Amino acid sequence: MSELVISAALVKELRDQTGVGMIDCKKALTEANGDFDKAIELLRLRGQKMSEKRADRDAKEGVVIALVNDSNNKGVVVRLSCETDFVSKNEDFINLTNQITQTALASFPADVEGLLATSMDGSTIGEIITEQVARIGEKIELTQYERMEAPLVASYIHMGNKAGVIVGLNIADSSYIDAGRDVAMQVAAMKPVALDKDDVSQDIINKEIEIGKEIARNEGKPEEMLEKIAVGKLNKFFKDNTLLNQVFVKDGKISVADYLKSINSGLTATGFKHISLV
Repeated sequence: MSELVISAALVKELRDQTGVGMIDCKKALTEANGDFDKAIELLRLRGQKMSEKRADRDAKEGVVIALVNDSNNKGVVVRLSCETDFVSKNEDFINLTNQITQTALASFPADVEGLLATSMDGSTIGEIITEQVARIGEKIELTQYERMEAPLVASYIHMGNKAGVIVGLNIADSSYIDAGRDVAMQVAAMKPVALDKDDVSQDIINKEIEIGKEIARNEGKPEEMLEKIAVGKLNKFFKDNTLLNQVFVKDGKISVADYLKSINSGLTATGFKHISLV
């Protein structure tokens, strides 16, 4: 039986389509008896095996992209994670994250699983990420995805794609986009835990009360005063850690809520989503 000859042109075509090295492409084509589609599937399987093999590795680096649609009423934030800073700064990796984020904005799936199953360039995003594992040789994950709908949505990308924020405002007027961006910058800088004090989870409140009691106890305060002191500290916690009550970083004399009211007395933020590598 004559030996199967795999042409250099076919190997190059597979490399151009998958980004995998020439030697691995030739091996896949040989194993697939020259069947191009089967060779792609083999490379995907090898990428999957590589993903499983590297599952215990930390993907602490990555890229975060925040985007808003042309109507300024929908926004998404996506984090694509990798192992090394070298990969996260690679133009192709940044472009892939952008493309995934654009697809997320167009399809607007409910969660990460839905985004991974979304079609992009003839494959699912999950399959494309698996191919990238084979191509790059390190763990790559779609770690986080958030979406938002509001009358007006503004976005901000911080620290060279290390953090992304989307903020919703309650009035659909594009002249308020800059204000929305200011608030998104506030979120990136000050990392609030909730929009307002009523949005803070009971678990966090309980934890802060216990911390406040313990601090007061260590300061020698009477036991019967601990609860009152802890509640006072809780109000300080709300001021420091809820977006609308925080001091506005661009003007230390007013809160974020007051800043928005200074633009329009009825203007306020309706929510925010923040993804950060740090």
